[in-house]
Amino acid sequence: MVTIGSGAEREIDDIQLSRYACYLIVQNSDPRKKVVALGQSYFAVKTRQQELIENFEELDEDTKRLAIRKEMIEHNKQLVAAAKDAGVETTKDYAIFQNYGYKGLYGGLGAKDIHEKKGLKKSQKILDHMGYEELAANLFRATQTEAKLRRDNIQDKAEANQTHYNVGKEVRDTIKRLGGTMPEALPTPEKSIQQIEREKIKL
Repeated sequence: MVTIGSGAEREIDDIQLSRYACYLIVQNSDPRKKVVALGQSYFAVKTRQQELIENFEELDEDTKRLAIRKEMIEHNKQLVAAAKDAGVETTKDYAIFQNYGYKGLYGGLGAKDIHEKKGLKKSQKILDHMGYEELAANLFRATQTEAKLRRDNIQDKAEANQTHYNVGKEVRDTIKRLGGTMPEALPTPEKSIQQIEREKIKL
C-alpha cells in the first residue's frame, strides 16, 4: 500500500525484476540520483570481476595480485561484520581474531611472526606483500570463515576465534593434501601492491 495525495492508501503491484532488467534500468537512469550512481558502480565492478575471472590464467603475476587483493579488501569488510555479530567488538578483539586465522593457515605463525618472516616494516601490511597464490589462500580463509560464522550463528568471541583458526587450518590441510607449498614458504614479491598500482597508473 502507498499513500496518495489525499491521504488515502492505494494498493500497487510488487514487481520482481531479473538481474538483466535491473542492469538496463540502472544503466539508462539519471546518475545524479544516489541509488542510480551506486547501481552503475556495482555493475561496473561486477563486470570487471567477471572479465578477470574469465581471463585469469592469461593475466600476469602483478595483475593477479591486484585483482585478489581488491577482493580481499571487500571480503575482509564482510568478515569484520560477521565477526562483530559473533561478539568480536573492539579493535583489539579483532586483531586477536585475525591472529587465530593466520595461526591456523600458517602452522602456528601469527601476524607478527609473518611480518618478521617477510622482513616488513611496522607500517607495512602483510597482505600487500603476498604473491597471488598466498593471497588466494588468505581470500579462501576469509570467505569461508565469514560463511561459517553466519551459517553456525556463532555468538561467542572465543568460539569465533576458534572457528577462524579451524578454517585456516582446513585451508592449510587442503594445500598440503594437494601437494602445494605452505603459505609461509612462498616467496615474498619484490614489489608491494602500492608499487604495482603506481606503475599501472603511469602506464
